[in-house]
Amino acid sequence: MIIKNTDNKADALGTLEQLLQQQGITPAKHKAIEREIIILRAGIKGEQEAAYQIDFAFKDSTHSVVIHDLRLEIKGRVAQIDHLLLGRSLVAFVLETKHFNSGLKINDNGEFLRWNNYQKTYEGMPSPLEQNERHIAVLKDAFGMIDMPTRLGIRLMPSFNSFVVISAASRIERSAKFDSKQVIKADTIKTNIMQKMEKMGVMDTLGNAARFVSYETLEDIARKLCALHTPIAIDYKAKFSLSDAPQPTPVISSASTETTDKQPVCRNCNSANIGIQYGKFGYYFKCMDCDGNTPIKIACEKESCKARIRKDGNRFYRECSVCNSSDLFFTNSPV
Repeated sequence: MIIKNTDNKADALGTLEQLLQQQGITPAKHKAIEREIIILRAGIKGEQEAAYQIDFAFKDSTHSVVIHDLRLEIKGRVAQIDHLLLGRSLVAFVLETKHFNSGLKINDNGEFLRWNNYQKTYEGMPSPLEQNERHIAVLKDAFGMIDMPTRLGIRLMPSFNSFVVISAASRIERSAKFDSKQVIKADTIKTNIMQKMEKMGVMDTLGNAARFVSYETLEDIARKLCALHTPIAIDYKAKFSLSDAPQPTPVISSASTETTDKQPVCRNCNSANIGIQYGKFGYYFKCMDCDGNTPIKIACEKESCKARIRKDGNRFYRECSVCNSSDLFFTNSPV
């Protein structure tokens, strides 16, 4: 059973994409925001690929539960656990997903290096294995905070297994001297988990049997764990030191729907029955008669200035931060 799905990150992506359109952003900050978007999208892609494989293999299981995207804040420490699989024998598999576009190398010392396709060289990166061990340490504290079943008066605790999951399409260059079996590809998740279970020794098997709980108890444990989930909403404006530019006071000189004498019309059928909508490339006119699109071209009275459109309800203003001007440009008809 899937107890928790991955949190929706569409709002975060939308916020970042809106920040890219903000006027006055320096090239360095624009590049930093673009990189943040790339990283976020890559992370989402990696989590989705792993989640698909896990859900396909275990969503209908009556012996395990699945938790995706669990964020814990305990004792001043934070753990972002991408995927957690917990069985009725209280064997836990903690999976950390990483997305590599061009390949991964693990050297003899267990150091991780990723390929930089721009500089055509490998570059160092933090060990995801060590990162996952830190996550497990916080996860152990989380289990210590919730009610757990007992045997002969002894409180039961899960045993933990760590895997780092990368894309099935990624290339891994492994060292012959360093054991990197914990680094697996997304399409082998089920196989590796089953093999791990089979390789557990006799003593481990007997110990796991002693911890065996009912499915109802397992589900209860998982839901109590999810109750500790602390999602975070990143303030990207603060992160990139951006602020809302003060909006100039609108100066409305007439009730006209446009500040120029020329009435905007559809470029396809010349109909004036149009309205402003927002799309991938910004604001545009949508024709209600032929369903055609017409780009909006606005300019400030001064050639050196750059005007933009600001929406306020069904009104749209042509504004220039340099001139500190604001004129009513167009008013959408009530729907």
